[in-house]
Amino acid sequence: MIFEELLKDIAKMPVIKTAISDPRVLNEAPVYGSAFSRGLRIDLNGLTILLISGTASIDGKGNTVHVGDLRAQCRRTFENIKGLLESEGATWHDIVRTSCYLRDIERDYAAFNDERTDFYREEELDPLPASTGIQAILCRPDLLIEIEAIAMFQSPKTE
Repeated sequence: MIFEELLKDIAKMPVIKTAISDPRVLNEAPVYGSAFSRGLRIDLNGLTILLISGTASIDGKGNTVHVGDLRAQCRRTFENIKGLLESEGATWHDIVRTSCYLRDIERDYAAFNDERTDFYREEELDPLPASTGIQAILCRPDLLIEIEAIAMFQSPKTE
C-alpha cells in the first residue's frame, strides 16, 4: 500500500528539462544550422540525469579539430564532454553509460580503447561506465569518433 502511494506521488512530480551548454568548449548546434541541444538536464526530485548528445572533436567555433588524428580527436571529445559535465556540476565519475561511434571500428578500436583507458585512469574512474562501441558514418567526413554519454547524480533538493 505504501509503495503504491509512493509511485502515485512520483508520477505526479514534474519532470524538469533544461538544455546543457558550455560555450567555452562547444558552440550551440543551431549556430551552424543543426537542430539539437548539446545535452539535456533532467531533474527528478533530487536525481539529476544528464543526456549528452553525440559529441566530437569540435572547437568552440564549431570547427573539426585534429583532422586525421584519432587519438587527438578522442582526447578532444573526452574534454568536450568533461566541459559539458562541469557546466552542470557533474564529473566523469557521474557517467553511467557511453555510446562510442567510430568511423572505422576495425582500424581504430585499439587506439580508441588505449586513449579511453588512459583518460579513465587519469580521471580515476571506478567503476567504469557501461559502454557500447559502434561503427557508424558520422555527420562530418573528417570526424573519426563521436561519443554520447549519460550521467546520473544526486542533486540538492530545491524547496
